[in-house]
Amino acid sequence: MKALMPGEPLSENPDQTTASADKPPAVEVLSAEKVFANGTRGLAPIDLTIADGEFLTLIGPSGCGKSTLLKLIANLIEPSDGRLLWWRGEFGKVGQDGRRFAFVFQEPTLMPWARVDANVRLPLELADVANAKMAPAVAEAIERVGLSKFARHFPRQLSGGMKMRVSIARALVTNPNLLLMDEPFGALDEFTRNNLDADLIRLWWERKLTTVFVTHSIYEAVFLSTRIIVMAANPGRIFRTMTIDEPQPRDEGFRDSAKFAAYCRELSTWLAEASLPTASGAAS
Repeated sequence: MKALMPGEPLSENPDQTTASADKPPAVEVLSAEKVFANGTRGLAPIDLTIADGEFLTLIGPSGCGKSTLLKLIANLIEPSDGRLLWWRGEFGKVGQDGRRFAFVFQEPTLMPWARVDANVRLPLELADVANAKMAPAVAEAIERVGLSKFARHFPRQLSGGMKMRVSIARALVTNPNLLLMDEPFGALDEFTRNNLDADLIRLWWERKLTTVFVTHSIYEAVFLSTRIIVMAANPGRIFRTMTIDEPQPRDEGFRDSAKFAAYCRELSTWLAEASLPTASGAAS
């Protein structure tokens, strides 16, 4: 496992990733930085290319800018300098066929008065999708997250893990090409989290879905990712990049393997280094 410069291509192992050389990058972050209104420098200039079909995870100490970078990618905030491209175009073209994305937040943010199917249907209603197309799309999304038997339940009748599954189904119902996830499983117990991680990697593999995932969990990052960006703080910046060169989709066999443990040890060391006040890395 070696540190890679931002934008360096992934392993040539055909079993390792779904990234396609004949498709444009899903996102290009081009010397983008963020300075907030109070003068806080949230992100130093960052250069990052997110390949089509890869599962990229952002990890680092609190305050290192993981969520800020994710919000830049989602166009929820604008860079103070530099720019971003989505599928080699400006954000105005996002939403067209082949250029859709969805965001899954830390909390499920479900409508408590609406049943599961109504919560999942909401993005389609906001997009004025025809009624005839909504029902099958909603049913398919709910089935993909294993909640078909609970489609008519209210959120109060669901466990925390089930609520997060509904949130993921609501993201999938729009058939996105890029999925952005900001610590979606952070509040769940380890058993539920591991199960959702296994489900997520299966969905990613089946749908060839470019994914950018924020987490504080070393184990989660190694299990899910084709590539991990380790960030450092003050200001937020890329510290190191790790490629997880292992076959997909992954299962409990990988989680129990010596390779998994080795990746976790090295990532733990890098995170400790990134937390030091004097940390310097590829983007420092």
